[in-house]
Formats: sequence, C-alpha cells, structure tokens
Amino acid sequence: MFDWITNLIDAMGAFGVALLMFLENVFPPIPSELIMPLAGFNAARGTMSLPLIIAAGSAGSLAGAYLWYWIGRRIGYDRLCQLSQKHGRWLSVSPDEFEQANGWFDRHDGSAVLIGRLIPTVRTFISVPAGVRRMRRGLFLALSALGTVAWTTVLTLAGYWLESGYDAVSDWLDPVSTLVVLGLIGTYLWRVATYKRRAEKRSAKQRG
Repeated sequence: MFDWITNLIDAMGAFGVALLMFLENVFPPIPSELIMPLAGFNAARGTMSLPLIIAAGSAGSLAGAYLWYWIGRRIGYDRLCQLSQKHGRWLSVSPDEFEQANGWFDRHDGSAVLIGRLIPTVRTFISVPAGVRRMRRGLFLALSALGTVAWTTVLTLAGYWLESGYDAVSDWLDPVSTLVVLGLIGTYLWRVATYKRRAEKRSAKQRG
C-alpha cells in the first residue's frame, strides 16, 4: 500500500494527491493519515512543492466534502431516512443512527462542521447532515475549508519533518498502511454483519 501510494503521487504529482484526497472523502479506502504524510515525504525530498501539496490535498478533500453536502441537500432528510430503512445494512447506518447524527448536528451546527473535519471518519460524513439541514453553502465551504486546510497541513508537515528517517519509516509503514486499509474494510463488514443486532439493541433501549 505504501509503495502504491508513493508511486501514484510520483507519477501524477499534485493532481494525484488531490485525486486521492477526493476519493478518501467520497469513500475512504485509503485514509488521509497515509496520503498526506507520504506526500510530505516527497516534498522534503525536493520532488514536489510543499505549498502545492497542501493546496492540492486541501482542494481534493474539500471537493469530496462538497459532494457529500450536495448529495445531502439534493436528496433531503425524508429520502435519506427511506434509504437508511431500505438499505441500512449495506450503508451500515440504521435509521436511528441517522437520526442521532442529525440531532447531534442540530445541537452543534457550524462547530460540528469545523471540528468534524478534524476527526477521522467523522470528517467524511459530517457533510451529509450539513446538506440535509440546508446549511448555507458559503458557510459550509468556509468552515470546511478551515478544518480541511488545518488537517491537511498538519499531516503534510508530519511527513515533511520525518524525511530524514524515510528509509526506516518506509520499512514498517508499508505493512502498517496495509493493515489500516484492511481494518477499515473489516470494520465495514463487521457493521454490515451486526446491523440487525445493533438496530434491535437500539430499539430495545429506546422502548426501555
């Protein structure tokens, strides 16, 4: 996984960074915690511009966030509830969990978007309730941009400052990065497999 990401970034440059960050936000097969530090490695080695990497990663991430916002705004609350009822198992989100996420967003509003962009996993899906609740587009983009640039900059600089230990890091980061991706897939499959049990448990708790 490590070699695949670095080879893609080497081949496609800043566009490759933006593409990977966009895909990470649409459906996170490869977490940004791997993409941006590896891009930072490349900048430290002099093969890419550090500001350009941060800008490209932020732009790709923001584009992915806006796509989810647009989907939430376009589909709306009622239709998303119907989707979670019909396809909740494969979405791994039950109607109750969807309702809970929307309630959390209602309580925190703008801060939910800003802070949510700094939290792994949450940062990918916080855009949906923002769209569903029809948060002003300009405000959503501004708050998302602030959180996204901060997150991307920290990750990129981490890789940039560790450049001197590139060879040592690469020896253990490749298997670790593969395990991270397998862990994400395993978590999704676990949520699919336990969907009915979690839904029944949540319903029983609400009745009690």
